[in-house]
Amino acid sequence: MQRREQPQSPCLTDVEPDRISCLPGHVIDQILSHLSIREAVRTSVLSSKWRYKWATLPNLVFDNQCVSVASQDHMIIKNKLLRIIDHVLLLHSGPINKFKLSHRDLIGVTDIDRWTLHLFRNSIKEFVLEIWKGQRYKIHSCLFSCQSLNHLELFNCWLKPPSTFQGFRNLKSLDLQHVTLAQDVFENLISSCPLLERLTLMNFDGFTHLNIDAPNLLFFDIGGKFEDISFENTFQLAVVSIGLYLNFEINQSRLHGGSSNLLKFFVHLPHVQRLEVQSYFLKYLAVGVVPIKLPRPCIDLSYLSIRINFNDLKEISAALCLLRSSPNLQELEILARPEEQTVLLTHTYCWEDVYFTCPVMQLRYVKIDCISGIKPELDFINFLLLYSPVLERMTVKPVSNAGLELMKELLRFRRASGRAEIIYLDPS
Repeated sequence: MQRREQPQSPCLTDVEPDRISCLPGHVIDQILSHLSIREAVRTSVLSSKWRYKWATLPNLVFDNQCVSVASQDHMIIKNKLLRIIDHVLLLHSGPINKFKLSHRDLIGVTDIDRWTLHLFRNSIKEFVLEIWKGQRYKIHSCLFSCQSLNHLELFNCWLKPPSTFQGFRNLKSLDLQHVTLAQDVFENLISSCPLLERLTLMNFDGFTHLNIDAPNLLFFDIGGKFEDISFENTFQLAVVSIGLYLNFEINQSRLHGGSSNLLKFFVHLPHVQRLEVQSYFLKYLAVGVVPIKLPRPCIDLSYLSIRINFNDLKEISAALCLLRSSPNLQELEILARPEEQTVLLTHTYCWEDVYFTCPVMQLRYVKIDCISGIKPELDFINFLLLYSPVLERMTVKPVSNAGLELMKELLRFRRASGRAEIIYLDPS
């Protein structure tokens, strides 16, 4: 007779395995990658397997989330931030692909030099440094010898590379905001990054002439005060946004007979797809001779945004030149500069000539903002409606002092497109 086994008591069964400890390594890495540094370090209490897992994180981000203190004393917060960064870098093992330092209480302390020296001994790929307070922080020379970088982002910094600097051969993305660098330093920096694809420049000083020589550049975004801009070997550039923050007066002595900023600007931009002409940059483009249209049309341009003074006849001419030269344009955004439109024109624009020289446009969506209802604005809108047979929607948003009369005028205009709707947005 077979002996009957006694059933095991529940208290004698194996303890359920710790599911957190049993997670595969790549899953733990994925979880940690979505946490802040502060939260990642705190996971060390979960189990022995997690204890030092945070110390292998390849992406280190020190921002406002990594410090939690009850005190509002900036010195206490800063000192705690410094201790955290020291602690993390001391215990970190393995490669560091990305290092980002951006905290609202951070000023340009000497500790940054020590950290960058440590980081650039490794093959770091992304480096982001944002100094939110104090004077420009002078970047340590060791940065300029780091050839593994593919993304560099600096805020409130001063760049003065050593004479031995030969560029960043692997850099693909460069973002410089509130920076200082000399004219020759800027030109050498751009031309010696052969793989550069994205370039952002905002609020810079030390140079006023933007000479962009970048054969692989795809994206260019700039906003600042400058005197001149030119492109060379930028035939792949597709997205361009330029804001000139200076309402300059044209120096007639600098103009040569037959010169044209419009023609010079577009020579090396044959494949631009999106173009934003912001602040006073249209005024710059209108300097010199404004052609009826460009010698080579912008056949890839599908989106155009223009900020314009409708009381400036040359700016209107420059805008019309862009429209005539963009046969495949589908989206247009017009932003008026009402602060300059207080003085009435003594001469009106000759729209009869425009009607004879402008081909039918392929515009589908038009957005017009900040208009006040003056005649040059209405003439321009009337022209767009008459020469856009496939237009689907035009959105108009006036400044606060425009009223019901403007809406009535818009509704009176004839439309070449039977499907076009005009949407009037209340400025409030």
